Amino acid sequence: MTADLDRPARGPARAAGDSNLAGRLVLLVDDEERIIRFARLHFEMKGARVIEAHDGRAALEQVRQHLPDLVVLDVMMPGMDGFETLRALRQVSDVPVIMLTVQADERDRIHGLDLGADDYMAKPFSPGELVSRAQAVLRRAQTPTDRRLVHVDDDLQVDFGTREVVVRGARVKLRPTEWRLLYHLMQNAGWLLTHDMILSRVWGPEYVGQDNYVRLYVTYLRQKIEPDPARPRYILTERGVGYRFADFAAKDAVPRDL
Repeated sequence: MTADLDRPARGPARAAGDSNLAGRLVLLVDDEERIIRFARLHFEMKGARVIEAHDGRAALEQVRQHLPDLVVLDVMMPGMDGFETLRALRQVSDVPVIMLTVQADERDRIHGLDLGADDYMAKPFSPGELVSRAQAVLRRAQTPTDRRLVHVDDDLQVDFGTREVVVRGARVKLRPTEWRLLYHLMQNAGWLLTHDMILSRVWGPEYVGQDNYVRLYVTYLRQKIEPDPARPRYILTERGVGYRFADFAAKDAVPRDL
């Protein structure tokens, strides 16, 4: 498991103060000290604070003790591998996770995303690109909270600070599961979330494969926020795959990255 350590970071260098990583706590999890050392260097250059773990159990303990803002998690580790670690992590935390693997197998990528990973990079990789991906993941994770009141359109406003939803001028009460579903759909507005990705993030990895939960709660949510639930404007179906929330962020010029 080797990173491409000689490849330069993309783009012009920026001061740490210009980075959304400045002051953030990043947990690096890899059984190779060399990988951690070079990744640490690049994250610290952007002003991040870095802690590390060399196996899955140690990573979970670091999350419990220090509550990091971001986890970079290797898949191929002895004992508890990255997938097992991520599965356990998602039972207790929604911290953004980027997974690393030497395998470029699409099935592994989908498996990691289904378990709740936010992004995925195959080794060898550029540490500079890893940092860029980390910044993009943090932007996506922060967008609803930073904006607090999200004006989707004249008929729908969502306040992520007070957890209030206003539909055509009237406050609508959402149950906790409906709120989590709306949060994750809007956090990824414009992007497809598979059924298993939604299940893992909203209900937990033990529910993966039980698509009926997603369909049922999408129906509940549409009945509460859509002008016409039979012809949805906001929560759009990708038949047989999953759902995506209409890309309201694009018209407001909110940056999003792959």
